[in-house]
Amino acid sequence: MILTLTSPVEIWAHRWPAGIKLAVLSGWTLFLFWLATPLPLGLALAAVVTLQATGGAVFLAHGLRMVRPLVPFIVIVGLWHGWTGDYAAGCVVVLRMIAAVAAANLVTMTTRLSDMIHVIETLARPLAVFGLKPRRLALAIALVIRFIPLMADRMGQIADAWAARSAIRPRWRVLVPATLAALDDADRAAEALRARGGDG
Repeated sequence: MILTLTSPVEIWAHRWPAGIKLAVLSGWTLFLFWLATPLPLGLALAAVVTLQATGGAVFLAHGLRMVRPLVPFIVIVGLWHGWTGDYAAGCVVVLRMIAAVAAANLVTMTTRLSDMIHVIETLARPLAVFGLKPRRLALAIALVIRFIPLMADRMGQIADAWAARSAIRPRWRVLVPATLAALDDADRAAEALRARGGDG
């Protein structure tokens, strides 16, 4: 399940080399931090959503679902800036965060894990002189990228299961089962990698 987060709906971005997409994503993220007011950041977010919309309704819906893990952070930022009265700064943080994550999701949805690992491994080769294995570093980074939306979905499932059985809000109570689920997923990923001859 961890290795299949690439969208089955193929769009133009699937045909772009992984290295180019990661380079564009890096530049896009720097550009977002250069923008400092809500209006241009809102336009930037609209541009990312428009790019996702070019893949059709199914692709766009999947992209929007992958942004759902940001909701708790948006609420926290909104409450904090609402309390301090600095609404413009809050909008800047929220819009920048959503635009960056949405762009990263677009790359993740249109890039195979093997291609992402190859790019990171190539970039990490100079670190081999320090005894670091580029393949393992690339694999670790790629799996972290894949694990984030997966774990967010898993925590949502656990919270929904709790809500169906109890009127008490789960809050911190989902941490233990979520941690156990993460360890179980990590074991399965390691087994799958070993079965394919990778570093597990």
